[in-house]
Formats: sequence, C-alpha cells, structure tokens
Amino acid sequence: MSQESTSPLPKLPPREPDSHKGTFGHALIIGGSRGMAGAVGLASMSCLRSGAGLVTAATSSAVQATVSGYEPALMTVPLPHDEAGRIVALAMSVLAEQLQKATAIGLGPGLGQSDTLTEFVGELYQTVKQPMVVDADALNALSKQPAILPRAGGPRVLTPHPGEFARLTSRDKIPVEERESLARDFAKKNGVVLVLKGHRTVISDGTQLALNTTGNPGMATGGTGDVLTGIITALLCQQLSPSDAARLGCHVHGLAGDLAADELGQISLIASDLVKYLPMAWQLTLSGEG
Repeated sequence: MSQESTSPLPKLPPREPDSHKGTFGHALIIGGSRGMAGAVGLASMSCLRSGAGLVTAATSSAVQATVSGYEPALMTVPLPHDEAGRIVALAMSVLAEQLQKATAIGLGPGLGQSDTLTEFVGELYQTVKQPMVVDADALNALSKQPAILPRAGGPRVLTPHPGEFARLTSRDKIPVEERESLARDFAKKNGVVLVLKGHRTVISDGTQLALNTTGNPGMATGGTGDVLTGIITALLCQQLSPSDAARLGCHVHGLAGDLAADELGQISLIASDLVKYLPMAWQLTLSGEG
C-alpha cells in the first residue's frame, strides 16, 4: 500500500514545441439539466484549465446557451430533453459522433435523475471504450443497477462522496475507520479506480492506495466535485493512466482550494474560485513547489 505522503506524485509529460491542440486530447463532458447548468460549466472550465486540448460540453438543449456562455473556447452540443430539462435516451444518437471524437469523457455533473437517465448512464458505462470519469448523478444511476459495475466498457474513475459511496455499496453510511479498506475492496471487485472524496481523499485502483493531503473544509460547498471531474478528465486526455490522473487531479484540486482559502478565507470559498486558482496550482505543482 502506498500513500500520497510517501509516494511521488505522477507527472505530466513535457509539452513538445511542435504540439497542437489535438496532442492534448478532446474531452467530452456530459451533463447538465434545467437548474444545474453550473455543474457542467464548472467541470468544463476546470477541464480547459487543466490542459485538455479541446473540450465539448454535451448538455440538455434547455441549458446549452447558459453553458456556452461560461467561456468562448468551450464547445457545446445540444441534447434532447424532457419537460424537466433532463437529457433523454434519444441523446445517444446525437452523442454517437461526439463519442467517436472523444479522448476521455466526464459523465454526471448536473445530470439529474430519471428512469431514462439511469438507462442512459448504464449504456454509456458499459459501451464507451474510452476512459471515463463518473460523478454525481451518474453515480446515483449506477447505484440503481450495481450488477453493471464490473462490466465497464473501458477504464473508469468513480468519484463518490461518502453518501454516494454508501449508495453504491448498499450501506447506510461509510464508517471513517473503514474508508480505506472499503475503497480498495470496491475498486478491486469492480475493476475501477475509486476516488472516495472527503478529508484526506482516498484513491485506490484495488491494489495501491493513496491519501490526498491537500484541500480544506472551505471546499465543502456545492460544485467543487464538478471541478475535480473536469481536472481528472483533462489528465486522462493527456494520456495519464486512470490511477495517475486521479492522484494528480486530487492533489491539484485540493491545492487550488488551499490557495483560494489563503486569499479569500474558507467561509467565502465557492467552487468557481477553484477554477480561478487552478493556473497557480498547476504552476506550483509542475515546478515541484506545490
């Protein structure tokens, strides 16, 4: 068992002079619904700020205009929705072309919940061959069909908070003293990388286990998990392994939160502050100072 405090952080490969946007991958962030456009926006912005060459947000057409307004460099694709503004099954035909272009996928931010979405998430989880980060309502969809967890179509990084992990494991709650063993066992059983968020976030691929040491209680606010989804998706686009992308992503995510808290205080910290401090967090991390 290795821990973040003793094992060196994974590193991004250096950017060659003849690199172009295609070199650093095309991220596809799937999520968003009426009332939760910000989630997919935050994930997309953090993905751009973490080095993905191209980022496309595939989102409900009910909120496409809002999502596209976050950043001119962000591409968007409208998906059909129901009366509540949630993506519907017909979206699979629209997504087919986008999935062919994608290097890595982030699934779940602001997705919402419905029977149709449960099936939608299940199909993507089992058929998409590219690496995928699964978060938020996509995790809730998986918890309703646990038999498919070991049947992923490709590499998967699951990023639950303790409540979502309890649902995934059919438990009432996750005892703090069992977090590490439960995370490692779940990852091994299902062939995934698990990021169990919280104080000293636990990251395991079923064999190795790391504890993240950055971050602070100010990050206990809506949207910070969406930022993490975008960061890890960007690192997968840059050819890091799922385990390395999860470890490095958690470190930089927490460091951005620490930098923001130092300047703004923990009480006033909001998720978009993490996106603003990501450039500094990356500079410190890449220089070995963070």
